[in-house]
Amino acid sequence: MVARLKRKRVLVLMHEDLIPPTDISNLSPSEVMPFATEYDVVTAMEWLGHEAIKLGVHDELAPLRRALKEIKPHVVFNLLEEFHGEAVYDQHMVSYLELQRAAYTGCNPRGLVLGRDKALSKKVLHYHRIRCPKFAVFPLGRRVRRPARLPFPLIVKSLVEEGSTGISEASVVHNDEKLVERVSFIHRSVGTDAIAEEFIDGREVYAGVMGNHRLTVLPPWELKIGELRSDAPRIATRRVKFDLAFQNKHNIELGPANFDEALTARYEAVAKRIYRVLGLSGYARIDFRLTPKGELYFLEANPNPDIARGEEFSSAARATGLEYEPLLQKLLNLGMSKARGRS
Repeated sequence: MVARLKRKRVLVLMHEDLIPPTDISNLSPSEVMPFATEYDVVTAMEWLGHEAIKLGVHDELAPLRRALKEIKPHVVFNLLEEFHGEAVYDQHMVSYLELQRAAYTGCNPRGLVLGRDKALSKKVLHYHRIRCPKFAVFPLGRRVRRPARLPFPLIVKSLVEEGSTGISEASVVHNDEKLVERVSFIHRSVGTDAIAEEFIDGREVYAGVMGNHRLTVLPPWELKIGELRSDAPRIATRRVKFDLAFQNKHNIELGPANFDEALTARYEAVAKRIYRVLGLSGYARIDFRLTPKGELYFLEANPNPDIARGEEFSSAARATGLEYEPLLQKLLNLGMSKARGRS
């Protein structure tokens, strides 16, 4: 239990299709999954004693403009990951909140731009001598030509989409023919530019980071894949991350990574450095591959990651003794503190 705090008006901003029902007791886990984060955040706000106002948007600013004017929220809890069906438009919504001088949770617009683009973030971090895989970008409508410096195997992803969109076992390619096929698949099915990265064999590790200036790095969390075929790549495919039946069948789970003291110190230092170099704020998840030699390779930054109960970020926070509701209160406080500093 935490002490009851001064009641705030919290506008919970989300996609209009993800507005959660008040009661989910008659729904199955698979039915709840699409709006689990939205439901968890709203109920946590209510548990904390705040007034939680749900606002769903899709392709119009007018509902948000009216809500800011009429409700006058103390803070906006931003759960919006796209606008008008475009993932890269999320930074524009946050820019609008900035222009309205509204307090909001999560990352600032510039951090969203740098973090969202998997190539741009690697270019910036490579300049700062942070270890990243080699990569090449293949824009929509362009012929696929692999640079000679880019060796196989490669993993092909959407340049800007998150949540393992478009990622499957077939994403790891070993020759130019398969590379062309997979890039074409991303162009056709996801509708974005593609990035092909050097495939780094190793463990998939996540670093949760919170803060605006003074940063807190959560304990390392790992995607543990137990029982796939011996020749299957150990990667976070869409099924690995979101298919509950697949997870149970193949003994897939998220849990603490077993790091020694030296590796933990290096992990924390690199995570903080990446967070600062990319200009992130609020909270983020940094994804790494850890090689058998103990090398940490930066994969991508995820500003405003999933904070549903039981996901990587909230689970790692709980391992430090920070329960779910106090965690979300901390994120609210960071958003309001950032707004006060801006003013």
